[in-house]
Amino acid sequence: MMTSRKPKMVIVGGGTGLSVLLRGLKKYPVDLTAIVTVADDGGSSGRLRNDMEIPPPGDVRNVLVALSDVEPLVEALFQHRFTTGDLSGHALGNLLLAGMTSITGDFFHAITEMSKVLNVRGRVLPAANQSVVLHAEYADGTVVTGESKIPYRGEKINRVFLTPNDVEPLAETLNEIRKADLLVFGPGSLYTSILPNLMVRKIGEAVLQAKARKVYVCNVMTQAGETMGYKASDHVQALHDHLGPFIDTIIVNNGSIPERLLKRYEKELSTQVVCDEKRLSDMNITVIQDMLVKYEDDVVRHDTVKLASILYSLL
Repeated sequence: MMTSRKPKMVIVGGGTGLSVLLRGLKKYPVDLTAIVTVADDGGSSGRLRNDMEIPPPGDVRNVLVALSDVEPLVEALFQHRFTTGDLSGHALGNLLLAGMTSITGDFFHAITEMSKVLNVRGRVLPAANQSVVLHAEYADGTVVTGESKIPYRGEKINRVFLTPNDVEPLAETLNEIRKADLLVFGPGSLYTSILPNLMVRKIGEAVLQAKARKVYVCNVMTQAGETMGYKASDHVQALHDHLGPFIDTIIVNNGSIPERLLKRYEKELSTQVVCDEKRLSDMNITVIQDMLVKYEDDVVRHDTVKLASILYSLL
């Protein structure tokens, strides 16, 4: 007897945006895989990366928690950040992933074992099984090294690239991309969360060759030091400049944001992303617009419930 397989959705990214989206999607009957950047070099992740010579665990930790099905107390424990002593600044989940990497001798196996502990719905795969260093080249030719330093230059980024430039992705990661029914990019920092995954050469090639529909979830706000002044089409153009044309659908917020929040974001040199529908259509991209924002603690976020529902409908 044939069993009907769940549709496969693969989400590529990192940072807070990826975790927010996954919390909404895990409630749907889909086969979920998250491919997570390993270019982070700041904070607790950066310290563990340098001290233990392992890939940075922070983004992976957040994604594991977002997809986990455990008691709230276990989640709180995994996300707990120490504030005193030698451990100050470290999240317990980062230390557990570092410990599991020591035990298993391998970051990917550490994630696999942690996924069992946290009862994760779906698969979490690192973009590479080793640390990579992200570099940004600016319009004037200057190169800045290190993911955490890139947003502070405050000038237009020409391109980002990785070293080592021949880093090998996991066979599992390439396999998931090939089998996907829907490939989703974002939401998240364009140059420091999404593109580092695609700059792993074989991942980029697999994405270009994949038969899946390829959807970009556009950020609601521009990001200081990365996408200042970018319209929706500029985000897609940056992706295409790095990899060649591959996005066929974009999801963009068209809801308004309260004036008081816009003023607060202005202080951070961040403005609402404008959906320039005509240029997107000229790029042969299907545009899906909806009211996709919610406001939590004066922070503008994607409405994960609505966004998940739109993505599921595309399957």
